[in-house]
Parts: sequence; structure tokens; C-alpha cells
Amino acid sequence: MLVDLRILRFDPERDEKPHWDTYSVESGPMDRVLDLLHQVKWEEDGTLTFRRSCAHGVCGSDAMLINGRNRLACKVRVDQLGRRVSVAPLPGMRVIKDLVVDMEPFFDQYKSVKPFLVNEEPEPERERLQSPKERARYDDTTKCILCAACTTACPSFWAQPSFVGPAAIVNAHRFIFDSRDHASEERLEILADEDGVWRCRTIFNCTDACPRGIHITQAILEVSNAVVERRG
Repeated sequence: MLVDLRILRFDPERDEKPHWDTYSVESGPMDRVLDLLHQVKWEEDGTLTFRRSCAHGVCGSDAMLINGRNRLACKVRVDQLGRRVSVAPLPGMRVIKDLVVDMEPFFDQYKSVKPFLVNEEPEPERERLQSPKERARYDDTTKCILCAACTTACPSFWAQPSFVGPAAIVNAHRFIFDSRDHASEERLEILADEDGVWRCRTIFNCTDACPRGIHITQAILEVSNAVVERRG
């Protein structure tokens, strides 16, 4: 079928402001939005710029606003959208060109919560053991692929870009509740800041946007409860 693909374009070297370009693209019902973008770039306009890598929903690099919702272009099929498809860069981020946004502030917030295991004990001969129950405690938040779909779907982030954001809190959660980690107190102190968990308004946009099905709002509430318990 023929699909009308609208893309919000912006080239800082030529454009004063973003504008919409429309392309008629031939598509099969099982084609993905990423396939449509490839057609435009390879066959119609080589200047179109976007990120993509694995094309299998693992790397998270092709997150964008598709028909008004943050999604991965490699996962959303044309038959889920219909004959009119609109694509724009992730909201709330500085646009570098076309669908490519500046991810550095996002990764700075991610790094601020110490998203790595901290354990100063001597290394064991083989591995640091934990029970299946202890592992299951944080299993959901290990699935994050850092696509930024959740953070850029958050009105609190739009209003206050200094908000650490859902993705950073999810990755903090993954280590706060890891029985092998020794930096939970430090992370909770970081997230007790005014730009930490308290900016969340439990709107659930982040949970809806997550391509991995992570219960993000629940994870944020678990971290905020841990902050309160720590103070108590």
C-alpha cells in the first residue's frame, strides 16, 4: 500500500525552524517505520538524518515520536499505524538534525545516579552470589535499553530539564535493590534532591512509552518509598 510519511525536518545549516516534508512510500503491512525511513533516505532524499543500529528493539537508538507517541521505529509496524504516518524527534531534547537529538544531557543524568555495581569487599574466587528471590527483586529494571523514550514522554521533564528523569531512576532502582551493592544510601541521597524522585507526578506517560514494558512508575514509587524509609 502507499503510505503518506510526514517527517519533521530541521537542518541548522539551512533552516530557521523545523518544517514538515511529506513522502509517498510504498509499504507492505509488516514493514516497520524504520523500513519507511530507509526507503526515503536510500531512494528519495539522502540528506535525511536519523539514528538506528540493531533494528531489533535492543539498542534503543531509533526512538522517536511516531504518530504522537514515543516509540522505536524498528518495532512499530505500518499495519499498526495506517496509511498516514508522522515522525518527529523525541520531544524536550535539542535537535541536532532532523530526527537526531542531543543525548548528552540524558546520559549525564543517567551517570549521576551511579548506574554500576559498587562493592568494596574483596573479590570472590568466582562470583558474588544472591538468591533467586534477591535477583527477582530488581529484574524488571534490568531491561532498560536507554532509548530515552520514557524520559522524553514525561511532562515533568519537559517543564524542568534538570529533573533526573524516569530512565535514570529506573537504572538507580536496578542497583538500589541489588543485594550485592553497597551504594544504595548514596543513590537515595542523590534522588532525594528536588530534581530527583519528587518531581514525578505519577502520570504514567513513561510506563506507556517504554518499549521494553518496564513498570517505570512503579519503580519510581519504590525508590521514593525507600527515600522516605531512609529518612525515617
